[in-house]
Formats: sequence, C-alpha cells, structure tokens
Amino acid sequence: MSKESLGLHNLPVPHGATSEPKRKGRGPGSGLGKTAGRGQKGQRSRAGGRVRPGFEGGQMPLIRRVPKRGFWNPFRVDYQVVNLRDLSKVSGDEITPSTLMRSMLIAKPRKPVKILGFGDVDRAVTVRGCALSKTAQQKIEAAGGKIED
Repeated sequence: MSKESLGLHNLPVPHGATSEPKRKGRGPGSGLGKTAGRGQKGQRSRAGGRVRPGFEGGQMPLIRRVPKRGFWNPFRVDYQVVNLRDLSKVSGDEITPSTLMRSMLIAKPRKPVKILGFGDVDRAVTVRGCALSKTAQQKIEAAGGKIED
C-alpha cells in the first residue's frame, strides 16, 4: 500500500476525541440503572419534562419585563461601504463590485456597494453597479471620471 499524504479526508482522530455513549437504564451494575441518572421525581425526571427557552417558572419572563424601544425596518438596504481613498487599491480604471472584491475592499459581490466621499480620487475612474454619495460623485466627476449604471 502506498503512503498517502495527510488531508482533510484522512485525518486521524485524536485520542480522547470520541467516547462510547453512556448506556443508561441497563441495570444497577451500570451505575445508571433504574432512574437512569434523572433522580427520583419531578418534572425533569419525566419524558418530555423540560420547559421552553425563556420560561421562568411562571414568573413574568425577562423578555416581557424589559420595555421595548425602537424600530427595525425590514426593508432597509444594508450596503458594503467603500471610501474614495480606498479606490487607489483597485487596479484598472473601472470600479465594479467584482473589481472591489478582487481588491479585498468588499466581502460579498452580490451585496450592494456604496462609495462614500472620504478621501480623494487619484485618477479618472468609471464606476458601474455601485451607489454613490453626492460628495463621492462630485469628486469622481471633478477628477474626470464617469458614473454609469
């Protein structure tokens, strides 16, 4: 048999990483016989005897005691933000979400991108597929660039 190199598909299991499951309810000699480690009586000794998350024994739960404030807009647009000063890291004169991703300025190419006006543009660039702030648009056009969409 040839010696295969170590890879994710054939990593050895470290000692102590796996163990046999506890065999509950298998007689008094096992140490977990009769009540199987659940104790005597009570809610937690019964089958299905648990409470839902957040239940505080009938006391008014914390989530209902604390006052609610604010509003979460379900239709908000969550942009990935890029500043003008960062556009110098992009090679080429075309700025698109894919070129910004290749330059590691954004993480997700399908999530919307907005270019903000912090900093200056060092060359004329063409911007496609990105939202822009007014100051960013003015600075790009002043540097001889174009905004297409």
